Amino acid sequence: MKTIRILVSWVGKTDLLCMTPDLSEAQQVETFRLLGEKPAKAKQPGPLRTLVELELFDGIHLISNYPAKLNRWFAEWLGHDAAVRSVELVDPTDYPAVFRVADAFLGEVAKAPAGGRLDLSIHLSSGTPTMAAIWVLLGKSKYPATFYQTYAGQARRTEIPFDLVLDYVPELLRESDQLFQHLAVRGPQDVAGFEQIVGDSKPIRIAVGRAHKAAVRDVPVLLVGESGVGKELFARAIHAASRRRDKPFVAINCAAVPKDLLESDLFGHKKGAFTGATHEHAGRFEEADGGTLFLDEIAEFDPALQSKLLRVLQPVPGGRPSDLVLQRVGETKDRKVNVRIIAATNQDLLARMNENRFRRDLYYRLAVVTLKLPPLRHRKTDIPAIAGALLARINEQFAHDEPGYRHKSLSAAAMQFVRTYAWPGNVRQLNSALLQAAVMSASDRIERAEIEAALAEGPAEVATRDWSEHPLGDGFDVEKHLEELHRRYLARAMQEAGGVKARAAKLLGMRNYQTLDAQLKRLGVDWKSP
Repeated sequence: MKTIRILVSWVGKTDLLCMTPDLSEAQQVETFRLLGEKPAKAKQPGPLRTLVELELFDGIHLISNYPAKLNRWFAEWLGHDAAVRSVELVDPTDYPAVFRVADAFLGEVAKAPAGGRLDLSIHLSSGTPTMAAIWVLLGKSKYPATFYQTYAGQARRTEIPFDLVLDYVPELLRESDQLFQHLAVRGPQDVAGFEQIVGDSKPIRIAVGRAHKAAVRDVPVLLVGESGVGKELFARAIHAASRRRDKPFVAINCAAVPKDLLESDLFGHKKGAFTGATHEHAGRFEEADGGTLFLDEIAEFDPALQSKLLRVLQPVPGGRPSDLVLQRVGETKDRKVNVRIIAATNQDLLARMNENRFRRDLYYRLAVVTLKLPPLRHRKTDIPAIAGALLARINEQFAHDEPGYRHKSLSAAAMQFVRTYAWPGNVRQLNSALLQAAVMSASDRIERAEIEAALAEGPAEVATRDWSEHPLGDGFDVEKHLEELHRRYLARAMQEAGGVKARAAKLLGMRNYQTLDAQLKRLGVDWKSP
């Protein structure tokens, strides 16, 4: 039986930059715009081209998270009938995400040879270290392969001096939450400092477990999550669980302060530093000395202020991560503070970095520990308890302000609606709906219709309801309803699979990606739309 040598590799930024001297001037300009780096001046083959010019392969299958037009130009430049698969990958250092994409890709490539025996080769030198690590895991377990590395114009076969006998490793990486099972042992009520966080679902237990681990260190923490998921609540819990619990917790919403005043608000100013500076002012950093400073909406910092914040966050030689040095506006005198930074954002900072709207070096200063908080739709089992806690707080407030107030509760139908609604605005939206319903309800029982009225739904939010709850009659068409439901599941699977059809097909229980591809085309699914 014929042996068919197949090479697989990520396309790295170095590979793309090395092709630029051979591109047209217009293509070079476009490459610079998309990569944010100047093209290489001298002609050099780069890691991938070095390998394919020194070794003979029957097929070359490449995977790339760079723009499709760059991938086309690279395939033409590389030659050798290389096929490049474009995939969406938000963070090339995210091990679970890289694993899912690489595993699906290799699964397809491994089926490719017809009438021959596959001899799989994997190139380790292109892409991020995370990508190389995942290649090693897969190539030493699920897809046995020969490894190659290239350096200084030379290619060499690389022997990995150990065998991965842990067959479960690829399966463990298949779901990121499984990496933190040991953190999900206790619910929020059992973790000191986190008692105010309501819920007992697996996602919230993992988030609390990670946050509690981070709390005991003085390193900066970046909280990431949709608007309304409770980022400030988590920041306060981290502070309460830390050794700084008896020191100040200072919070500032960076989007709520005018940009021309934000620097002074953060760092302070001396008298006469600018018009209106009639007295000395200590900023939020000094106010938080010894404690925690919470910077909400950190993505709203303009480039100039990002640079100044980065300077303050630079580590002090021989000091701790929380030892900071700053200058008030209008001063040249250094002031030392000891502040633990917790930042938060609902924006995609990695995308902003790629667009040169957020400094990469600042991101890595803030994101020493990154905590991604789950949206409410991913912790539906927590919704009844959260709704109950919010309504109890509303009742307490109203009873305090209004003697004789009758406490309100949710009817069974209202609770069912609350439990199944997707809540795009998360806990903040749920609280707002309950507050309005409590105000408008004429009895001590809040009905479903009153919750629906409180939502004041527009077309975009109607679609977030549980589809099993769609009212019948009044023009209801079951075929159109099921077709739209089908379309939404296909789009969801493509989004969760990062655009990898083989992976999406597996999520949907389909035998192959061709079936999925046909359905995407037939239903006109635009899975990239939010």
